[in-house]
Amino acid sequence: MSEENVLFATEAEMAAAAKESAAEVQTDKYLICISDQLLYGIDAEQVVEIITNHTITHLPRLPHYIRGIINLRGQLIPIIDMRMRMGGPAQGDRCIMVVNVESSLVGILVDGVERMADIPRGSILPMPTQNTEKLVSGMCSLADGKTMLILDCSLLLHG
Repeated sequence: MSEENVLFATEAEMAAAAKESAAEVQTDKYLICISDQLLYGIDAEQVVEIITNHTITHLPRLPHYIRGIINLRGQLIPIIDMRMRMGGPAQGDRCIMVVNVESSLVGILVDGVERMADIPRGSILPMPTQNTEKLVSGMCSLADGKTMLILDCSLLLHG
């Protein structure tokens, strides 16, 4: 076999591989957390860290869903209670997910963190109804049959 044929075969293989990779399903990574018995997915690229041992300093005259602030290595981070933000009842301090939202760190108080999941982009559906909070940008079914709501963290700061 000449060098030209080997080169041609390699290019054909590369073209076939490129076609296969284009046909692969595009996915995004989400960190799945639970709050008030609902599953929420947060874009994994926004999650900075998860804190389980924390002390929240309560501040007066803030919206009811902002529990206060924490001091994380010298940086003050506001803490938003997901239960209260979504209209549910408050519960004790649980787990804080620190997320990067528009170059600011924000803590989201949730009941717990479940797992990381790859979610196909095509499987995310729009919400059937628009609630006034508009914090959830979509939803999808997970492999175990449960429904996950996609949380839009940038909207946590607005409204």
